[in-house]
Amino acid sequence: MSYDLIATLMFATMMLMLLTGQRVFGAIGFVAVIAALFLWGDRGGYDLGFSAAMKLMKWYPLLTLPMFIFMGYVLSESKIADDLYKMFHVWMGGLRGGLAIGTIGLMVLISAMNGLSVAGMAIGSTIALPELLKRGYDKRMVTGVIQAGSSLGILVPPSVVLVLYAMIARQPVGQLWLAGVVPGLMMAAMFIAYIVIRCWINPVLGPVLPAEERNIPRAEKLRLLRAGILPLVIFATMMVPFVNGWTSLVESSAIGALAAFLAAVLKGRMTKEVFENSVRNTLGITCMFMWIILAALAFGAVFDGLGAVKAIEGLFTDRLNLSPWMILILMQLSFILMGTFLDDTAMLVIVAPLYVPLVGELGFDLIWYGILYTITTQIAYMTPPFGYNLFLMRAMAPPEITLRDIYASITPFVAVMVLALVLVMMFPGIATWLPEYVYNKP
Repeated sequence: MSYDLIATLMFATMMLMLLTGQRVFGAIGFVAVIAALFLWGDRGGYDLGFSAAMKLMKWYPLLTLPMFIFMGYVLSESKIADDLYKMFHVWMGGLRGGLAIGTIGLMVLISAMNGLSVAGMAIGSTIALPELLKRGYDKRMVTGVIQAGSSLGILVPPSVVLVLYAMIARQPVGQLWLAGVVPGLMMAAMFIAYIVIRCWINPVLGPVLPAEERNIPRAEKLRLLRAGILPLVIFATMMVPFVNGWTSLVESSAIGALAAFLAAVLKGRMTKEVFENSVRNTLGITCMFMWIILAALAFGAVFDGLGAVKAIEGLFTDRLNLSPWMILILMQLSFILMGTFLDDTAMLVIVAPLYVPLVGELGFDLIWYGILYTITTQIAYMTPPFGYNLFLMRAMAPPEITLRDIYASITPFVAVMVLALVLVMMFPGIATWLPEYVYNKP
């Protein structure tokens, strides 16, 4: 049997198992280990899962995961995130699709506190999704809103993906984080524009809130508006020490978790029940994510063993007589293709050491290219059949949202991301202006 046929059979089996309602990590990991057993025998099959587990446990930045998830659940269980969402609820509810717009705003603020998409997905799925569905919003549109909004966590600082890229490209993390600010806000604005236009064309998708839910005293509206200051304080508490080199990334995540905890204590909302629920949910969600990542690493290892990744590399890089821009575009296409079955870490480890030097030789700015890579990773996260956000949403969504709904929901938002990618490629200053201004000012 050819390797191409084996790869096709693996994808088909994995999709069939997911469509039958199997656990996400079970379906992916089962296909990976079974394929390894048939390809390399007992020893190879057993070693595959063990090696993936060791790689996962040695990934130091992954220690930020429970910290950021704990932060998110403290904000959720202590109702601090509810205050934030209620602010958007009251101020934006009078617009068609206003709650969906507010959800994007919530995701931007949450992204500015966690650096990963997983915490934003957890908060969006537990707070925003039930409220949106209860108020008659279209389930496919709001599912796409939460997935797209949570993906901003890997572009808006503090982005863990940009930290990993900085390690390989040997570029300053601070400049990469600043380079992600304007593209991240631009992409959020484009999501909002899409929601406004879509709900203006078809108001049924995002109905206006009833007047009785919006008519509250102005003093209460202003109090809710001040709720948006707290996430900015937590963000500054994490970012300032890290940018100044006083703390590591993991230490900053611990500071952020502690800041959220202290904020709940100072507001008088950190009860024993809130603390227990936060810790219990943090453990459950962290384990779920780690199982999914573990299965994905094993699945990606099989493909690497089959030579599929090397084949993609050869397809897009051996014709170096093409123009620099054409080579760059082919690189981005290869990232999107590999992102359908590899995580961002695997793509960085396997491909970036080859691509990054080539990008420098072609005369492109490596800070700018880091943003291109990150946006491409966002697209890959939401691209079937192996987008991380698709599987995470499937694991956390209510039963009435099917896998078909999740796949259908991301199509327009992927199109918006592709447009954002094209804009950053055509106008590099979108990404490079802010770091140049901050680091080059007299």
